[in-house]
Amino acid sequence: MTKEQNLRSIGERAVLGPKRTRKELAEIAREIEKARRKGVYVMDDEERTAVARGVLEQARRGEFVSDEKMDGFLEKEIRRIVRL
Repeated sequence: MTKEQNLRSIGERAVLGPKRTRKELAEIAREIEKARRKGVYVMDDEERTAVARGVLEQARRGEFVSDEKMDGFLEKEIRRIVRL
């Protein structure tokens, strides 16, 4: 499904779907618009939990760099930026 088709499908559900679906989609749209105006998006508890789970899974898989490697990277970048 293309992005356009997906948006049309969501739009149809927003107009023609059950009251609960319409209400939920309207609330999501309001949150997105509010975040765009403020430039900040505030996650709800469910989203925070999902992010925390993802981070823990990444840590279990060893997908993070060590503190030493990060310190070395930051040190090099700071020196590079200061020289600019």
